[in-house]
Amino acid sequence: MKKWLLSLSICVAVLPALAQTTPPRPNNTFVRDNFQKQEYDIPMRDGTKLHTNVYIPKDASAANKYPFLMQRTCYSVAPYGPDTYPNGLGPSGTLMRDKYIFVYQDVRGRWDSEGTWTNMTPTVTDQPSAADQKKRGKAPARQSAMAVDESSDTYDTIDWLLKNVPNNNGRVGQWGISYPGFYTIAGAVAAHPALKASSPQAPVSDFFFDDFHHNGAFIQAYMFTFPVFGIQHPGPTTKAWYEDQIINTGSKDGYQWQYDLGPLKNADKYYKDNFYWQETVNHPNYDEFWQKRSIIPHLKNIKHAVMTVGGWFDAEDLYGPLTIYKTVEKNNPGTYNTLVMGPFGHGRWSRETGHTMHSNVYFGDSIATFYQRNIEAKFFDHFLKGSGDGKSGLPEAYLFNTGRNEWKTFDKWPAPTAQPMQLGLRNSGKLDMGSKGSASAFSEFVSDPAKPVPYTEDNTTTLGFTPFNYMSEDQRFASRRPDVLTFQTDVLTDDVTLAGELMAKLNVSTTGTDADWVVKLIDVYPPNEPNHPYMPNKNITLGNYQQMVRSEVMRGRFRNSFEKPEPFVANQPTPVNVRLQDVLHTFKKGHRIMVQVQSTWFPLIDRNPQKYVDNIYKAEAADFQKATHRVYDDSVIEVSVLK
Repeated sequence: MKKWLLSLSICVAVLPALAQTTPPRPNNTFVRDNFQKQEYDIPMRDGTKLHTNVYIPKDASAANKYPFLMQRTCYSVAPYGPDTYPNGLGPSGTLMRDKYIFVYQDVRGRWDSEGTWTNMTPTVTDQPSAADQKKRGKAPARQSAMAVDESSDTYDTIDWLLKNVPNNNGRVGQWGISYPGFYTIAGAVAAHPALKASSPQAPVSDFFFDDFHHNGAFIQAYMFTFPVFGIQHPGPTTKAWYEDQIINTGSKDGYQWQYDLGPLKNADKYYKDNFYWQETVNHPNYDEFWQKRSIIPHLKNIKHAVMTVGGWFDAEDLYGPLTIYKTVEKNNPGTYNTLVMGPFGHGRWSRETGHTMHSNVYFGDSIATFYQRNIEAKFFDHFLKGSGDGKSGLPEAYLFNTGRNEWKTFDKWPAPTAQPMQLGLRNSGKLDMGSKGSASAFSEFVSDPAKPVPYTEDNTTTLGFTPFNYMSEDQRFASRRPDVLTFQTDVLTDDVTLAGELMAKLNVSTTGTDADWVVKLIDVYPPNEPNHPYMPNKNITLGNYQQMVRSEVMRGRFRNSFEKPEPFVANQPTPVNVRLQDVLHTFKKGHRIMVQVQSTWFPLIDRNPQKYVDNIYKAEAADFQKATHRVYDDSVIEVSVLK
């Protein structure tokens, strides 16, 4: 149990899941020798005080002023105490050595801050633009004098720092990965005039599409995270207060434990008093509870520079960075707004691993260092120390091609030069490039919730805080099952680069009244593909490897509306669209393109009863039933091909 708690405490640190696979940051001799630490409890407009650690370069002076670089987090700003120093500061060692006034803040209701905690704090409406705020020279007007959110807390913190921390140059930047990425983009709304640069990285944007749900399907692999997010702290504290609610499974096999749990209603025996679990259970649809927690509708009137960062193999937050970038771009013409996507899992661009790997796939060496030095450091330096005129030397989009293993730059994303193409799903098992098939022909399979398709072969990862490796994992274990449909092209005679958005337009039917639809885009390697020198699993061969490139699930009841679910009519052909996230991947000559379609993906997502019930979280064991699903030959995957 203690070992499990230690693992969890590592995972919920500022950068979840990084510590186990990355080398330690520079020891704190550099931090202690070059920075002076100050701790403050900064008052917000409603009187709530937020604990804030500030690290000021020792050579700061009236003649040598520094900008602020801030992270707000729900994961603790430890170490606490005026004479305790962390091993590193800032987003990277590069920026630490460049020196900024680094600021870390516990958000309200978390750790050493006062206040009440809520997940994805709803943004207060009726906020003026940043330009209006600057004209007023005061905090933004809100629905009431004491209406607060993450935007107002960021604003108030910046205002206090400017007035109370000496030798600052009047400019502020912010960054954060994962949940702190949400606080970063939320703080960019109705921003303080001194905020010049925001970098939301792997940002959570909407918990119905990021992290805890994907298109309404519950991410059951997150089952072990609820103690962290669903227990109010008793007051400011530097100790974890939620540990007694962490589930002790007594197992090393997370798949089996989740399976034995049975219907989700049985999780109440662990989380009866967990407020976030109860909120999740009682809001199965995209109702006002979830809608008001989405940051996406509020990304307007952003005037300062934004650089959104993500990883193509991020199992937690892939929807967030792509949606935030596109929304800021659409709503804020003329604003400096750029996108960076690398060959990384969740947050892995923040620590150099030497050989850049994801699962068994090798992408090259020192890719994180390249990003930190040539992209991230340039962004913050330009807007916080340099001219800030937008001529940063960085492109609109800096994206890594995960098939060619190289960075590519774009003036616009998605690339307007990419040409649309359809991949047709044929009942022969062929993936037809360029045409749609007959609506009368079909492929079918029996989906049995009692024998769900696993999402991974690696059971050692199924007890973790969140999933990780499956995003590029070998899919041969799935393609050989009778309840997974597999379609693939002939061997490619030329390279094919898919660039941009992906949409699966399925025409399906089921003998039941509800179903999930999982679509996976896969790169099939040639049979003679050699193993690279850094294979983490020596029992894996890359010959015929089926590398997952992109995947997504659509809970069928939400096919027409996430707010108002509806059952299927049994045996009636029905259109279901599954939007996969963007891709930049070259399928090389000699490879094949494969698409897999299935209906269970366990325990990544919860099992659908396949009999329509109003609330799957409250379904009984008797509600779960086998069903025969059909995918008709006029189903297609819409892609864009970059010549």
